[in-house]
Amino acid sequence: MNYQSIDELLAIAKGAEGKYFDEFDVNGRLSSTGNKGGLGQIIEEGLFGYEINSDSEADFGELGVELKVTPVKINKNKTLSAKERLVLNIINYMKEVDYTFETSSFWKKNENLLIMFYLWEQAVNRKDYKILKSVLFTYPAEDLEIIKQDWQIIVDKIRAGKAEEISEADTMYLGACTKGASKNSLRSQPYSKIPAMQRAFSLKQSYMTSIARKYLDKDKVVSFTSKQELQEKSLEDILKERFEPYIGLSVQEISNKIDYVINPSNKSTIANMISYMLGIKGTKLDDIEEFAKANIQFKTIRLEPNGKPKESMSFENVDFNRWLLDSFKDSQFYERFEQTKFLFIVFEYRTPYIKGLDRTAYFKKIVLWNMPEATIQNELKQMWSEGRYVLQNGVKLVPTKRGMSNNLPKATDNPVTHIRPKATNAKDKVKLPDGQMITKQCYWLDRNYIAEIVKN
Repeated sequence: MNYQSIDELLAIAKGAEGKYFDEFDVNGRLSSTGNKGGLGQIIEEGLFGYEINSDSEADFGELGVELKVTPVKINKNKTLSAKERLVLNIINYMKEVDYTFETSSFWKKNENLLIMFYLWEQAVNRKDYKILKSVLFTYPAEDLEIIKQDWQIIVDKIRAGKAEEISEADTMYLGACTKGASKNSLRSQPYSKIPAMQRAFSLKQSYMTSIARKYLDKDKVVSFTSKQELQEKSLEDILKERFEPYIGLSVQEISNKIDYVINPSNKSTIANMISYMLGIKGTKLDDIEEFAKANIQFKTIRLEPNGKPKESMSFENVDFNRWLLDSFKDSQFYERFEQTKFLFIVFEYRTPYIKGLDRTAYFKKIVLWNMPEATIQNELKQMWSEGRYVLQNGVKLVPTKRGMSNNLPKATDNPVTHIRPKATNAKDKVKLPDGQMITKQCYWLDRNYIAEIVKN
């Protein structure tokens, strides 16, 4: 069916707002539990009246509009977020290298998106999922500049013969997510004989969350960049420029320079100071548009005079049931490091640690980092595999003078990551899948690994 205008198309989509998927299921797709793409196909057939296809053209080719049906969810804290990334088109490694951004498969198919948001609820049958809102989405000018840079990063890796090293966290807004997880999902690449996992262009989950909140929650965020800047520099270069005037200054000297009062008892005081350093006073890091869309999370690193942090870097508590039941690709470890960029705010002490004496920390640099795909598929996966084996066979808890030891992956087992306790006290425990109680554990990046990241 041909549509005469985008306004006509959008009017039909908006007519579905407030309705449920079973009202459009003309071919009984809701009864097919194995059909992941079923909801989008239901809308294509039942609302817009066209047959399913896998054309490289946009769904509504005559109008240059691609249809996307995507879920949002309500979080425990009552905020709204995208349930998943928005998968776009498969990357053809052999062909994509011959395109410019303007002629790329991504731009040809996804320049204009008709996005239909629906509410995903865990306890609700998918036939009763409610369509919330339909929007005609075109990329804001500032976002488009970053997306162009992202596309170039992905294509440059293919041109360098390193398609197997592509990671979703390499880029800011436009990702290259894996499609399939078997040997049959491997694809040839033009400048290397090494097969690479099949990937698709996608808008990251964090980016989709920002879009959803903008249209559904009227969320207000603050940007620290402009289209003009992004046409000339990468987001990383802009960040380095913003922080450069503070290199070599102590925390107190920085606070004096930006007129910000440090509150040591406030856990968010450094995060608040960062927004001042970026020139957007009083903005929470979660409300900085570029950070929210790119899933950039900040961590503070304090180096000793030898160039190493005193401690390893901790992350969230381990979900042992998830570790036991999920595949590596669905694990909390893969999810964290495949999808997240980290902004490391690096300080250094110039004098050795002496118990009881205060020391001054000086700002050294920032590092915008994501874990390389090779590290994810090797050291990180090794830790996951070894820990899962322990969980499958029962964790061994042994009393020691300092408490209880266990046989989960330790720092001596892996140069990158390990598991160890992080709890408020010895009574702060969680149940293991085998029924035993264990002091809450979290996963850590080794301090020597952190030192190498900062150094390089």
